[in-house]
Amino acid sequence: MNTSGTVDDLINRALDTAQQGGAGYVDVRVVERETESLTVKNGALQEAGAHLSAGFGIRALVDGAWGFSGSARLEPGEVERVAREAVAIARASALAQRDRIQLDDSPPVVASYSTPYVEDPFAVPLDEKLRILMEADAAMARVPGVNVRSSSMEFAREEKIFASSDGARIEQDLLEVGAGIETSAANDSEVQRRSFPQSAGGQHVTGGFEAIRALRLADHGEQLAEEAVALLTAPQCPSGRMTVIIGSSQLALQVHESCGHPIELDRVLGMEASFAGTSFLTLDKLDRLQYGSPIVNIDADATVPGGLGTFGFDDEGVPAQNVPIVEAGRFVGYLTSRETAPLIGRRSMGSSRASNWNVIPLIRMTNVNLRPGAAGTLEDLIADTKDGIYMASNLSWSIDDRRLNFQFGTEIGWLIKDGRLVQMVKNPTYTGITPEFWGSCDAICGESEWNLWGLPNCGKGEPMQTHRVGHGAAPARFRNVQVGVGQW
Repeated sequence: MNTSGTVDDLINRALDTAQQGGAGYVDVRVVERETESLTVKNGALQEAGAHLSAGFGIRALVDGAWGFSGSARLEPGEVERVAREAVAIARASALAQRDRIQLDDSPPVVASYSTPYVEDPFAVPLDEKLRILMEADAAMARVPGVNVRSSSMEFAREEKIFASSDGARIEQDLLEVGAGIETSAANDSEVQRRSFPQSAGGQHVTGGFEAIRALRLADHGEQLAEEAVALLTAPQCPSGRMTVIIGSSQLALQVHESCGHPIELDRVLGMEASFAGTSFLTLDKLDRLQYGSPIVNIDADATVPGGLGTFGFDDEGVPAQNVPIVEAGRFVGYLTSRETAPLIGRRSMGSSRASNWNVIPLIRMTNVNLRPGAAGTLEDLIADTKDGIYMASNLSWSIDDRRLNFQFGTEIGWLIKDGRLVQMVKNPTYTGITPEFWGSCDAICGESEWNLWGLPNCGKGEPMQTHRVGHGAAPARFRNVQVGVGQW
């Protein structure tokens, strides 16, 4: 970071200026975020991008109201100006404030955290990255009938310092990597797509380039392309009430949309209603609602190794935690911040994060995970199912702003008869109402099938913040689910 004076001096100047201006609490985040991305399309390099962003944000609490301001100019005079501006915004906000903000009693922390990794992705030669992508592209190209092939990878490093007037001082170095492949086939009437390891840009984790190598993208390219072509002539997914087995990555998105978003306490309280919507999980349901069947257990775990929602401390200086959300099917917890947790008589569980230095922290998912069950492997679960359909890899989704009524489409499905996959079907969809759907879950595969998926593009807030979150899931079975066209 280019600064006139040390970062410590700038942070102290910001805290002192805001407090002298009347702030009862102040925090400062200094952030540098570096990203790199590569995309190969149909055997040629389509995109190679790199971006570096650095700056600071100051949040001040005055008369029970927040003010925030930030700048990319890391200079003493600018820091003082921004601190005064944050205080002025807070004082103006207090004029329209109905309820004074009270922060919880989370103790200030002095600490550091770094993402564990083996191989720095920014140090890997460009030729080696392109070799991996080109080999995956070549594998897909071996299948006649494929129209479009795409392989991509991206990396990000975020270095940030957090300090508060309470005495917190935290340094973090977070490293993220992701990669995936996608192919599509088309005829005169339709296009069919297949993705690996999951849709929406592949798999993303915190870690080093070793995670990219472990995906072995080229090993999956040919089968992926064959499935895309085969889907063109596959029969349509049937309609009706059916038993459904949902694959791990699709179930992770189901968790994201119908479990992760409705437990954000700012949505519940109406703070995000204008953009993100509200939530059916209102305060009266906490510790009372039977959210799912007794085998459904969900937690929010910011400590699990490799998760895209894994970190050391959130952007209010609260340590990463593993917090129960659903226990034996009963709804028991929200995602909270220092501002919202006291409203339900609790302390923040550390889910307040900002996507960069120039925006305020919001309540964001960490790794919201469906815990594994006792149904063994996916093969075991299929063998235990007489009639049904197995669906994998998200293609489309729709859910209302309370996160109650939903419809999902997947890239591919297979009919199940007498415990065997007997026929590929295309355009599979299913729909449901969140508590009814999770209440119909009667089997979840075990630890060997559980995978922690990364979602790098979760949107929330005004102005929009795109953030990185994670979801763990194993394949699971749901009974009496509406599949295909029906009365929704």
